[in-house]
Amino acid sequence: MDDPAAVPDAPDAGRRSTEHASDVAAILATRHDNGADHWATPEGGVTKGGPFSTLEGPRLLVELGVDPAHEALRGAADAIWRTWREDGRFRTSPSGTIHPCHTIHAARTLALLGHGDDERFARTLEHLLASLHTDGAWRCRKFSYGRGPETEASNPGPTLAALDALRLAGRADAAPAGAVELLLGHWTTRVPLGPCHYGIGTLFHQVEYPFATYTLFPWVHALSWYPQARRDPRFLDAFAVLQRSLVDGQVVVQRVHRRLADLEFCRRGRPTALGTRRYEEIVANLAQDTGRLR
Repeated sequence: MDDPAAVPDAPDAGRRSTEHASDVAAILATRHDNGADHWATPEGGVTKGGPFSTLEGPRLLVELGVDPAHEALRGAADAIWRTWREDGRFRTSPSGTIHPCHTIHAARTLALLGHGDDERFARTLEHLLASLHTDGAWRCRKFSYGRGPETEASNPGPTLAALDALRLAGRADAAPAGAVELLLGHWTTRVPLGPCHYGIGTLFHQVEYPFATYTLFPWVHALSWYPQARRDPRFLDAFAVLQRSLVDGQVVVQRVHRRLADLEFCRRGRPTALGTRRYEEIVANLAQDTGRLR
C-alpha cells in the first residue's frame, strides 16, 4: 500500500486551524443543533443535520486542521461507536433498515478520526469485505427509482466512500479490485448506476469542495490512492478534466452545500487553499508512477 499520509497528521494542521478559527467556531456552534451534543439526536442518531451531523461535522473540522483529540471530535467518535453492532455494522439512525452505506460512512469518519486500529473497526472491515455484491463493490438494496438493469450494479457513491475509508484506515491494500473497476467503468458509461442511480453528468463535473457527494473532485482524489486506478487511462482522463478546471493552478469552488456557503474556506467562485492541497495530493500520488509532478 502507498503511504496514505492521513489528513490529521499533516505538519501544518495546527496552523490551519488557527488560520480558519472563525470557520471552526461556526461549525462547533452547531454541535447541539440536532437535539444532543456532538451533532447527534436525542435518540442517538448520527446522520441527521447534514452537513452538520455527527458523521459530517467532524470531517469538516479535521479538514480545517482541528486535532482529532479535540474533545468535540472525541465525543463525536464516541457517539458513532455507540451505534456499532457486534456484527460490524452501524445503526446510524434509531430505526429502519441498516444499509451498507450507513456502515461505510460511519467507518470513513472513524478512520479519519484515527480509529482504524480499533478492534471493532477491524470487525467492520471484515463485514464490509464479506458483503460485496457480485460485481465486487457495495450495493444497498433500496430501490428508490424502481428496478431495471442498471440497479443490478453496485452503488458508485458508497463504493467511493468505502475506498476512501480503507485508505484512511491504512488498509488500501485490502480494497477489492472490483470496487475500483466499478468506478473506472462508470467514467466510461456515465449512465445512472446502482439502486440509487448515481450518474455522471453536468453536476458531477462541477468542482465540489469540501468533499461531500459523488462528484469529480472527490472521485479523482479517492481513486488517486490506488495504483490500479491511477495507471488507468480512464482515471487519467478524469484527472485531465479536473486539471482543466484550475485557475492559475488553484482549485476554485464551483459547488458547495448551501449551509456551508458563508464559511471562508470554501466560498463558491473563489480559490480555496485547502481544496488546492487536496489537488496537490492527487498530483503527488500520480508522481509515484510517473516520476514527475504534473
